[in-house]
Amino acid sequence: MADQRRDVVIIGAGPAGLGASVYTGRALLRTAILESRLVGGQIIEAYDVDNYPGFPEGIAGAELIDRMVAQAQKFDVEVVNSGAEDVSVEDGGLKRVHVSGGDYVAPIVMVASGAYHRRLEVPGERKLSGRGVSYCATCDGPFFRDRKVVVVGGGDAALTEGVFLTRFASSVTLIHRRQGFRGRPAHLAEAQENQKMEFVLDTVVTEVLGEERVEGVRVRNVRSDQEWMLECDGVFVFIGHDPNTGYLKGVLPEQAGGLIEVDANMETGIRGLYAIGDVRRGSYRQVGTAIGEGITAAMHAEQRIKDFSH
Repeated sequence: MADQRRDVVIIGAGPAGLGASVYTGRALLRTAILESRLVGGQIIEAYDVDNYPGFPEGIAGAELIDRMVAQAQKFDVEVVNSGAEDVSVEDGGLKRVHVSGGDYVAPIVMVASGAYHRRLEVPGERKLSGRGVSYCATCDGPFFRDRKVVVVGGGDAALTEGVFLTRFASSVTLIHRRQGFRGRPAHLAEAQENQKMEFVLDTVVTEVLGEERVEGVRVRNVRSDQEWMLECDGVFVFIGHDPNTGYLKGVLPEQAGGLIEVDANMETGIRGLYAIGDVRRGSYRQVGTAIGEGITAAMHAEQRIKDFSH
């Protein structure tokens, strides 16, 4: 296809990208969102979102995203079922986003392609995702009040989110494949001092058990090879995230962990190239903050686009 010229191209249709698009669309900037996966990102896995203002009874993640898409389309935002394969910056600052079958060219590009939460990749995990298997304690912790939960991981996220879950759960069993922890000593001490927390070390989860909902996990000690089952109502997995930024290789300096550095306006070191949501270093990884980052970038982009002649 011939080059598709737009004012703004947003890579990723999660909350950050959709939030930005509402503002760029309202500003009469021709906006296209590129998304190769399911529109909405990780939030569509949430059965109930009850920490987003305006919905006191909560709202399903998929429904919240449907409303965001409808609002964006009200302002003539295009949602294109195609993912970015490569991004380049041309003379004059225009950005070329290569997709299957052609290119989108725009002065403003927003990287909002999110991150993949690392999965255990064990039987039962994907089937029960959103039915007891979770990757976000803040999102789903309140649904496990007075229930038994398992946390998997050995870094800061596993330790701090495990402690957070003790506000709701009757017990939290933290399973870690090693004896030592990668997390900060202060976080480890806080977890060890919490009477609701129990530690199962040198152990890995080999299967998530349950039909309609999580009923337990099968685990194996890596030293003895002994296997057994732990009953639980929820499994929270915190073994890291991988930002979806591989298509930017060569455009921005290599960053530790693949996360992108931005300024207070969400702009990278390249004029007109923004990073918002889970791809940004320092993001809080919440729906509300992601939308706020998108709005910040969009409002700055309204002014930045005046620097380009096209």
